[in-house]
Amino acid sequence: MIKEKIQLYLPENVNVDYHDNLAIFEVSSSQIGDVVNDLHNQKKLPLKLVTVTDERKENGSFKIWYLFGVPGDNFFMCPFVVLKNTIEFPSLANIVPEILNYERKIQTFFGLKALGIPDNRALILHENYPSDVFPLRKDFEWKTKLKKSTGKYDFQEVKGEGIYEIPVGPIHAGIIEPGHFRFSMVGESIVQLEPRLGYVHKGSEKLFEVLPLEDKVRLSEKISGDSSFSHSLAFCQTIEKLAEINVTKRALYLRTIFAELERLANHFGDIGAIMMDTGFSFGGANGSRLREMIMQINEKLTGSRFLRRVNTIGGVKKDLNNDNKDYLNKILIDISKDFEEVVEIAENSASVLNRLKGTGIISFEIANNLGLVGVAGRAVGIKRDTRIDHPYAAYLEVSMGQIPIEEEGDVNARFQIRLKEIRKSLNIIQESLQKMPDGEIAISNNVNLIMKKSSYDVSMVEGWRGEIVYFVATDSQGNISRVFPRDPSFINWSALGEAGLNNIVPDFPLINKSFNLSYTGNDL
Repeated sequence: MIKEKIQLYLPENVNVDYHDNLAIFEVSSSQIGDVVNDLHNQKKLPLKLVTVTDERKENGSFKIWYLFGVPGDNFFMCPFVVLKNTIEFPSLANIVPEILNYERKIQTFFGLKALGIPDNRALILHENYPSDVFPLRKDFEWKTKLKKSTGKYDFQEVKGEGIYEIPVGPIHAGIIEPGHFRFSMVGESIVQLEPRLGYVHKGSEKLFEVLPLEDKVRLSEKISGDSSFSHSLAFCQTIEKLAEINVTKRALYLRTIFAELERLANHFGDIGAIMMDTGFSFGGANGSRLREMIMQINEKLTGSRFLRRVNTIGGVKKDLNNDNKDYLNKILIDISKDFEEVVEIAENSASVLNRLKGTGIISFEIANNLGLVGVAGRAVGIKRDTRIDHPYAAYLEVSMGQIPIEEEGDVNARFQIRLKEIRKSLNIIQESLQKMPDGEIAISNNVNLIMKKSSYDVSMVEGWRGEIVYFVATDSQGNISRVFPRDPSFINWSALGEAGLNNIVPDFPLINKSFNLSYTGNDL
C-alpha cells in the first residue's frame, strides 16, 4: 500500500530502494533542483532535513540526502545526490529557503561546496577552527588535537544614517547557555537581529561514530538536556527499525506517558518564564512551581528529573505499578485544577496581555519559508504535529483530536499554543494510564543486536519544542556509520531575527523566551 502511494511522488525513471518506510532514490546534480522543487513547492511535502554521508571507503563518494515527510501516511521520500570525483553540488537555498543553513553546515563540516549558495559563511564552527579541516569526514579522527586558527566572522551589516549596533552575549547574566545576538538599531527600533551560535559545539555527530551502542543512547540524551527523553526515544526507534525489534505494547504506552511528562514540565516552565518577563511575578512563580511538581513526579517514577536512563533499545527500563499509576492520575488532576486557576488569573491581567499581544510577530509566509516547527509553527497556523502526521509509540491509540493552532504569530500566540498543549498532554497521560496493557516493558536481551547492512532509517518524535528527526546509516558490516540528530532549534533559530524586527530591545528577552530554543541542540 505504501509503495503504491509513493509512486504518486516519484519522478520518472528512478530506481527506488525501500528501507522500512523510507524510499530513497538517486538523482543527478543537474536534476536535484527540479525534484526538490516538485516535492516541496508543488506536492507540498515538508522538508525534514538535509545531510551527508561520507561513503568514500565503500563506493568512493559522498551522498547528499534530502528528506521529505508525507504527513498522514507515515513514510518518507529521500532523493540523494552522489558526489564522485567532485566536492561540488548545486545550492537549493533559492528554491527552498530553509535549506540554506543545512548547506552552510555541509560546507563547514564536510568541505563540500554548494555552488550559488547565498550565504557562504561557516556555521557552528568558529573562526578559531581551521577552515581546511572537516570533522565529519571519515578520515578525520575524533580525538585529533587541532592547531588554533585565526579568522573573522562577518556579521550582516545595516548601513545608513542613525544606525548603531548593540552586541549582546555570548555570556549572559543568568545561567542560560551562551549565544551572541547582534542588534542593528534606529532609535529604539530593531531593524536587524542576527544570532551567532556554536559556543556549545561538542562534537556529538562525530561521537556517534565511535561510541558503543549503549553509550550512543546516553549521548542522544545529551543533545538537548531538557529533551532527554524525546531525543533518546527518536534514536532508539531508528535502531529498533534497523534491528527489526518489535517493542511491546506496554512499553509504547510508557513511552507516551513519559514523553508527555517531559512536555508538561517544559511548557509549565515556559509559560511561567514568559509571564515573569512581563513583570507578572505571580504567573512566573506559579509556572516554576508547576514545572517543579512535574520534575518531582519524574524523579519519583524513574529516579531522574529529566527522564534519563529510561529509554533503552527495545523498550523502557522503568515500569509503573498500580500504586504509581494511581498516584500519577490523582496528582495530575490536582495539577490540572491548579493550572487552570493560574491561567484564569493571568488572562484577566491587562498588563500581561498588553505585553504579549503584537510582540515578536512572525508572518505565516516567513514561517512557512523557514519551515518552522512545533510551537512556533503552530502559532502561525502551520498544522503539523509528528504525533499525528507520523504517529509513533501509542499515539495512534489515544485521542489526539485536532492540532491546536493560532494565527497571529506573536508572543501571545506562542503562549496560547503552550496552554492548549498542556491540556492535551494531561488528557493523553490520563487516557494512556487507563488503556495501558499488561506485559513486558523491554525485550530481554539487546546486547548482540544485528542491524541491517548498508541501510538507512529515519525516526521522528514531537519534542516539546517541535519535531526531532534522527537519520541513521549503517555500513556494509551492519555497524552505525552516521547519525544526524536534527533538533527543532536548528530550524527555529532562523526565525528569531525575523521576530525581533520593529520591536524594541527590552522586548527581546520576552520574544526569546516565547521561542525558548536550545543552544546545544543547535550546536551539536
